Order: sequence, then C-alpha cells, then structure tokens
Amino acid sequence: MRVDVVTLFPELFDTFWKTSFVGRARESGTLTARCRSPREFGLGAHRSVDDTPYGGGSGMVMRVDVMVACLESLDGDAPDGLRAHRVLLTPQGAPFDQARALALAAKPALALVCGRYEGFDERIRGQVDEELSLGDFVMTGGEVAAMAVVEATVRLLPGVLGNEASTEEESHSPAHGGLLEYPQYTRPLEFRGEKIPAVLAGGNHAEIARFRRAEAEARTKAKRPDLYERYRVHAQAEADALAAAKAAAKAERKANKS
Repeated sequence: MRVDVVTLFPELFDTFWKTSFVGRARESGTLTARCRSPREFGLGAHRSVDDTPYGGGSGMVMRVDVMVACLESLDGDAPDGLRAHRVLLTPQGAPFDQARALALAAKPALALVCGRYEGFDERIRGQVDEELSLGDFVMTGGEVAAMAVVEATVRLLPGVLGNEASTEEESHSPAHGGLLEYPQYTRPLEFRGEKIPAVLAGGNHAEIARFRRAEAEARTKAKRPDLYERYRVHAQAEADALAAAKAAAKAERKANKS
C-alpha cells in the first residue's frame, strides 16, 4: 500500500513512520509512505497556502489551487503510477470506524489531506473521494487524524501484525459481530485477592468461547448500548432468515413426498 499525506508539518510524521508496526511495514515493503507540504506549491515570496475568506469572516482558508497541486504532484511522481484514493480529514466528514478502516485497507494507494487554519476552500471537496472525521470535535489540524487512520488501516494489511486472528477477535470487528472485545487476562492467576475467571484456566475451549461471547455482549450492552442494539437487530435478522430457510426447506421436502 502507498500512503501519501498532504500536510504543512511533515516533520510531525518523522518518528511516526519509523515506529512500531508502521515502521516494520515500511521496512518490509508492505507500506510506502510519503509526506508533502502544500508550501512547496505556495504562492509569492512567502509561499502562501491560504487567504482571507470571500464574504468576510475570521481566520484564513486553505487555497484550492495550492492543495490540489500538491495532491496531483504526489500522484504524478508515484512509483506505482496509481491515482490515490483521496481522503479529506475534516470535522464535517463521515465518522471513521472499523468498517472504513477495512475498506481503506483494500485500496492500493491512499492520500490523506490534512487541513489547518479556519478550513478548506469548499472546492477542495470536489477533488477528493471521501471525507472522514474522528468524531464530533475540532482540532487545529488533521495530522493526528491522519496518523489514526494510518494506524487503523495499516494494521489490517496482510502480514503486518503477524497473527491475522488478532484483527478478527477485537472490538468493532465485523467477524466479532461489531461487539466490544471480551475481557482479557494473563499471569498472575491471582492478584491482590482477585482471581481470573475459572473457566479460562479450565482448558475447555467450547466453554471459553461461550464465556467470551457472553462477556462481550454484556460489556457492549453496558458500555455501548448503541452498538449492542445494532448487534441485537442484526442477530435477530440472521435468526429470522435461518428460520425462514429451514421452514422453506421443510415445506419443499413435504411437497416432494406428496
């Protein structure tokens, strides 16, 4: 995967690109990462990348011509020759979640656009493929959001984490039903009078699986009732579909006998 970041502060990523599994993914060739500053395409002696808003108002607005020139330069000199899937990081974007991380992980090339100042010229939105937000809050720039998107996406690439199952049995994973992850324990068996649940040390994998599912459901219901309701509705729909399929098969068998 190729990840390009458009940012006025590429130095913020210097350590990030080298650290943990992101660094290992780069070393192995699974990830190619680049940053480029719009300042390289800025106007005038001061390389201006922003201007005052038409119609008045506070703050400065990122120029569409400068930002798009930066984006297009990254596609233009990319070794793979691909046009990246362009993502604008903005508080107005769709909420970033595990499903979006999975979708982005399937893209061969991503370009993450980080803003600063008061915001973007509206015409920049027409030059990107989607807009994403980390949540209902505002930060000074999109760099932290870009790092979050990279972390959540790159860890899903084959071979990056080593154990593929670790991305399946975790919070928000579709394979886990979108539930929060069940509680985890390790040694010591007892700490300050608190023991781990006995079932986990019993060696019965079927019982352990049932215990973990029940704990995941209970934890999600308590901490994120919105997620639990979505899970419950989906589970009920699957159960109804299965019951309907069984009823249809039974009716067909009965008809064939008569």
